[in-house]
Amino acid sequence: MSAPAIMASEGGAGIGRIATAGLDLTHGTVLYLDDITVSFDGFKALNKLSLNIDAGELRCVIGPNGAGKTTMMDVITGKTRPDAGSAFFGQTIDLSRLSEAQIAQAGIGRKFQKPTIFEHHTVFENLELSMKADKRVRRTLFASLSSEERDRIAEMLERIRLATDASRLAGLLSHGQKQWLEIGMLLMQEPQLLLLDEPVAGMSDDETERTAELFLSLAGKHSLVVVEHDMAFVEKIARKVTVLHEGRVLAEGPMQQVQSDPRVVEVYLGR
Repeated sequence: MSAPAIMASEGGAGIGRIATAGLDLTHGTVLYLDDITVSFDGFKALNKLSLNIDAGELRCVIGPNGAGKTTMMDVITGKTRPDAGSAFFGQTIDLSRLSEAQIAQAGIGRKFQKPTIFEHHTVFENLELSMKADKRVRRTLFASLSSEERDRIAEMLERIRLATDASRLAGLLSHGQKQWLEIGMLLMQEPQLLLLDEPVAGMSDDETERTAELFLSLAGKHSLVVVEHDMAFVEKIARKVTVLHEGRVLAEGPMQQVQSDPRVVEVYLGR
């Protein structure tokens, strides 16, 4: 597999753009991790971790604290560099060669547990700020939007169930609504792969149910990797589950199969 082409950005902006033209992420493997090892002061946070995510797949990743879930996402997004192993996005983009910004530009979006939104702007403005566009020629914020751009934002508001809150300040939303808004902001960037870290933590039962519906609606068009401790939520959305333990894959398969695995019961579900 070859490294991706990197084009220098115009005007010396610095981070460059990833040449993804012709990159087919609609079928096959969208994420490929092979023998990834990460050590911190002698402790192996990841120990020869291998993982494949198919295009359009919704994968749940579970495991006890310290299993390596966050480190795995840090490697995928370029925040942490592996000591050994390889990480590819699609068939040609070597993630180890890219910065965090370049990985985001290539089509990988990450949502952390705590929502990061612009609380003093409206819901609509948050989505506008996040819209994928060439920032070098982007008109000033709140300038006239095209009808196509307004339609995109309106569609996203409907998708994340915030259409009636479009003019509301984002800081006034409930915790669950803030989570949906941040997911919408990520989706405005048109990512191929979404990494979601404990997305329903702190949500009400109703908000959790709606989030499950949202994720199931996204699968197929996007690939999703959901790291979550809420097993009831995982059961609602899981098509395939990966269990991490001590930095490597302990078990993998349909939820029912994983739940009945005695190793998984011993190290995680039985606790």
